[in-house]
Amino acid sequence: MRAGIGLAILIGAALPAYAGEGFDIIIPGRPGVPVIINGVDVSYAVVEGDFGLGHGYHRQPTVYGGRYVEGEPNVGHYYPSLGRKPGYGRLEIDPPANRILPKPAESYHQSWSAESAPPKPQPPAAEIPLYPPPVIVAPQERVPGMPPDPAMRPLNPELRPSR
Repeated sequence: MRAGIGLAILIGAALPAYAGEGFDIIIPGRPGVPVIINGVDVSYAVVEGDFGLGHGYHRQPTVYGGRYVEGEPNVGHYYPSLGRKPGYGRLEIDPPANRILPKPAESYHQSWSAESAPPKPQPPAAEIPLYPPPVIVAPQERVPGMPPDPAMRPLNPELRPSR
């Protein structure tokens, strides 16, 4: 029984690996932008074969329903890269000197500026007396009955008072 289940799992796992060799229907990502493979427009065509950047080899795909694309654009613009002169030049007409001029356009002026908001009023500062009282220094002697201050102990053990 276990061998039958193991064989079924092995067959079921191996079949999807062979499914990658089928065909693909190419649908463009953006309308109006063709998908070109080797000079053939394969938009909405069937492509058979495994190819792409993710593979370390190149196999020629088979395309069903594609059409060849011309190498140069078929438009009336001038493309210097083609090495051809344009079919026609600019149509420039020099107006006569005594023609009627159009009325001048009205003046237009616009300006922008930026500034900060005025500072908020500060609360009145505490009055500092002109002549503050003198600093009183506490005595450094040990007062009987008071515990010794650990911050005032000397660091050198020889200078410590004996007990």
